[in-house]
Amino acid sequence: MNTMTLWHISSWEFAALAAAAVLVGFSKTAVSGANTVSLAIFAAVLPARASTGVLLPILIVGDVLAVLTYRRHAHWPTLWRLFPAVAAGVVLGTVFLVWADDAVVRTSIGAILLLMAAVTVWRRRAAVQDDEPDAVVTRAGRVKARSYGVLGGFTTMVANAGGPVMSMYLLSAGFRKLGFLGTSAFFFLIVNVSKLPFSAGLGLIDGHSLLLDAALALFVVPGAFLGKWAVNRINQLLFERLVIAATVVGGIQLLLR
Repeated sequence: MNTMTLWHISSWEFAALAAAAVLVGFSKTAVSGANTVSLAIFAAVLPARASTGVLLPILIVGDVLAVLTYRRHAHWPTLWRLFPAVAAGVVLGTVFLVWADDAVVRTSIGAILLLMAAVTVWRRRAAVQDDEPDAVVTRAGRVKARSYGVLGGFTTMVANAGGPVMSMYLLSAGFRKLGFLGTSAFFFLIVNVSKLPFSAGLGLIDGHSLLLDAALALFVVPGAFLGKWAVNRINQLLFERLVIAATVVGGIQLLLR
């Protein structure tokens, strides 16, 4: 059966989803946080609830490609610090979803993203960057890692919007470009894979969604290669500005939806 017919989408809508899949690949290997645009496209073309289940395997394909590309640059002490806090954030997000409607969720996360972007810009203008991320070398850094971990778990649970949160954390912790990409690659691969059983249990992932994923996954690959090519030509300052800009766009998009 034709996948497009199964989902009742037109050729133009499939093209929009394919472009969003390319952007997922690009964001995973170049500008993390840019896939907030992909979230918006998937939610616009598909039913909002179903879109999260379709997008999750696409994100995992991008995560795998990012891990293969940047696996040697991951900062594992930071990852081990983050995971317990992320788990707590997922629990909080689940509780939040019990009473909050879509409008409250979108507004809350959009406001959080814009606030964090503003704080990060302010901190980065005043800070001197160290060779080692501050995520694990100071008490304040450990507290910050846990705080952002909870926010990352919360936002990824309620809206698949954990990317911008972790982008702001890694920038504020002083990660350089490759360390940023390697650490975030492993982080999101582990987190997104752990979400698969829950999404399947909720009926968000099934045979129909996987058929569409199979058609769209191919478009992630050229996006990832484009990101790998681009990141080698982007200096650190421009990289940070692009990440922050993508986060701001994502926050505004959530507030305006």
